[in-house]
Amino acid sequence: MTSSGARLAVLIDADNTSPKYADALLDELAKYGVATVKRAYGDWTTSQLGGWKTQLNRHAIAPVQQFSYTTGKNSTDSALIIDAMDLLYSGNLDAFAIVSSDSDFTRLATRIRESGMTVYGLGRRKTPSSLVAACDKFIYLEVLGDEADEPDEPADQDGAPPPLPELEPLLRRAIDSTSQDDGWAQLSSIGTFLSSASTSFDPRNYGFPKLIALAQAQPYVEVDASAGRPRARLRTPTQRRRRGTTAKKTSAKKTAAKKAAGS
Repeated sequence: MTSSGARLAVLIDADNTSPKYADALLDELAKYGVATVKRAYGDWTTSQLGGWKTQLNRHAIAPVQQFSYTTGKNSTDSALIIDAMDLLYSGNLDAFAIVSSDSDFTRLATRIRESGMTVYGLGRRKTPSSLVAACDKFIYLEVLGDEADEPDEPADQDGAPPPLPELEPLLRRAIDSTSQDDGWAQLSSIGTFLSSASTSFDPRNYGFPKLIALAQAQPYVEVDASAGRPRARLRTPTQRRRRGTTAKKTSAKKTAAKKAAGS
């Protein structure tokens, strides 16, 4: 069950996630269901989590205290995993959202999916590919808000951030796999294929707010939105050359018009 009525458990690794993403990540998850459980895990006696305390009250997120008994060990992981398994066996939920960039949650995500539940992952671009692949869908937090005030973080020691899939071969494969005999494919079907082929696929990773805008910007894709149900097909080499020529002519006309207006 992944409709807007799905009951979600949102489990946040506060030690590993900036509080500035709280508003945006909860808004994003509202697309997939209702957050009936919202918990944030960390050592709340430390000053490092001070920024989270305002967000806890604003969003009714329950803090779960976990003391760090050993230096260098993240005890938050254990508390979150134990709670996740308890919630899994309660049978009152439809999906889980694990908010962390830590690959230690890879096995947890896999285990929840084995039980037939959907797992959404949310983390930074530094998140290792093991956790990204273990989720049904993984959303990079960077696409949810402006992080100009926050420097880039180095990759974790357990792996470098996975590169974004190369767009053209991925999009070509999606259209080829979902197209009808006439070459046209429904944009909704293309989106479903892309999400299945790459759990981290998101048009926002490539600078576009929606899939239709991404498709329209590709010179090798033709998009038809006239019938109310957008569809797309691959352009032939001849069509691509014509499109390029038309684009150059249009650009030249605009440039000439600007020069004429300024003279």
